[in-house]
Amino acid sequence: MLARLEPVVRRVLIVDANMHSARLLADLMKGMGAREIVFESDQKGAIEVIRDFEPSLMFVERFGPRLDGEALVGRLRRSSLSSRKIPVIMVTAEATATTIKGARDVGVHEFMVKPFTTGDLIRRLVNVATRPRPWVEAMGYVGPDRRRFNSGEYTGKRKRQDEVREIVGKVSEDMDRAGKIILSAINQFDSDPAQARRALVAQGEILMGQAAERGSTPLSEAAFNLVSAAQADGAGLPVLRGPAMAVLAHLSEARGAAAA
Repeated sequence: MLARLEPVVRRVLIVDANMHSARLLADLMKGMGAREIVFESDQKGAIEVIRDFEPSLMFVERFGPRLDGEALVGRLRRSSLSSRKIPVIMVTAEATATTIKGARDVGVHEFMVKPFTTGDLIRRLVNVATRPRPWVEAMGYVGPDRRRFNSGEYTGKRKRQDEVREIVGKVSEDMDRAGKIILSAINQFDSDPAQARRALVAQGEILMGQAAERGSTPLSEAAFNLVSAAQADGAGLPVLRGPAMAVLAHLSEARGAAAA
């Protein structure tokens, strides 16, 4: 178990204004194999620590003096820091539907309620270490896929056929979602150009993979051109609009062919 957790827990950042709680959590993490643990108590300092320390995992208290955990995670996810995609576990004594949804919507991986047991902690660590979720790079949301997937346990003798239909449906769903995010990135480009470019690159890469699976050379080429354009330093909307519209046109043709 510890060997499977090691890549995630080796460098831990705990952001909590309550040092007593932070140290109790640190003691538990040392037992899980954490090699380096750094503490920070406020939001501004946490960003600097993330930049210098490059943690592999972050725990963050939802609220405290000079600390808004949701704002911190949201800023991290939309930053250019190398650790922007690290697993984040939010810790709080308040577990309402509103707080859970708020944590989910800023890109938190797991939510843990105080007081928690060692078993509660292990379950969260196992989830982030062994059950990774796809990363979503959009305009309105950046973080791990908020959808939870069902287990792969056997459900009947027609399971194989059901799996095939599920895979085909997922490919189509992923392509549709990529198209929606591309359109959103173009329409909202001026509000956050850096995030728009990241979203275009991510969706273009997804579509390149989907196009390869389907043997669609035109879509693959269009997606490649979009990725290349979005990765250029300082690429603006006039440069990106054409490649983005080309991809959307190919997606529209693919939907029409599928419906025929």
